[in-house]
Amino acid sequence: MNQNLAALNNRFAIDDRINFHDTGGEFIIVDIENRHCSASIALQGAHLLSWIPAGQQPVIWMSDDAQLRKGKSVRGGIPVCWPWFGAHDPENSFPSHGFARTSMWNVTTTELLTDDSCRISFELAVTANHPLWPHATRCELHMTLGATLDMQLITTNRSDEAMTISQALHTYFTVGDIRSVSVLGLDGCAYLDKPDDFKRKQQHGPVTFNDEVDRIYLDTADDCLIKDPIHQRSIRIAKTGSASTIVWNPWQQRAEAMGDMGDDGYLTMLCVESANAADDRIEIQPGSSHRLSIRYSIE
Repeated sequence: MNQNLAALNNRFAIDDRINFHDTGGEFIIVDIENRHCSASIALQGAHLLSWIPAGQQPVIWMSDDAQLRKGKSVRGGIPVCWPWFGAHDPENSFPSHGFARTSMWNVTTTELLTDDSCRISFELAVTANHPLWPHATRCELHMTLGATLDMQLITTNRSDEAMTISQALHTYFTVGDIRSVSVLGLDGCAYLDKPDDFKRKQQHGPVTFNDEVDRIYLDTADDCLIKDPIHQRSIRIAKTGSASTIVWNPWQQRAEAMGDMGDDGYLTMLCVESANAADDRIEIQPGSSHRLSIRYSIE
């Protein structure tokens, strides 16, 4: 499919609602404006970079030092971690969090809905001779951008044998000050604590932050609520097809070592990721699909 800038605007642009531009170096972004929100999405990774509901602070966090470069992962937004989450097992030389977030996705459809929300769909088709993945697979990402943000990540096994994936929508949220934020909805859940050698622990009460947090919460289905007193709002995360929830903030020392978090960027970001990871990996039979769906809303 021809996905150059002119062809994209000719086929998929919609008046003043959906348009495409090139930031340079073949890094193409789709801009969305409607009465409910503004948003931007990079074709590389089908990576949502911003979503700002009308009258709100930005909901999605982007690092001041984020680099929009072909082939480089972007710090912030909503990276698609697929077809594995974290380090590849057993090939540690493979890229962390898979290859979807640095691959070029094709736009397949755009649509203006009756309520003035916008819908856009992307596809990443992987052949069986891919150097990092031995299964013929189709990955789709559908986004509906309005007063809420809805995303569906669909994986279809086109091969003749079962395959196992792990995945995450690695969402970076903007918060007023991480030290005053809490996350509700995980009380009583077991989690793997990465900074403590992946020890299995149990959550008691809300998740709060005064040091590095990097946890895979297992067997989680309930909504999560990010309570942000500085911005005087809560962000609700509702999901289906996701058994894991990852909660992450690198805190100061680790953020400084990363080099692209921006000055004190860790204070204004929090990742709460809808995933299938660790014990919650997904097996997909030949010809079958798996759908991970999320809705973000502001309260």
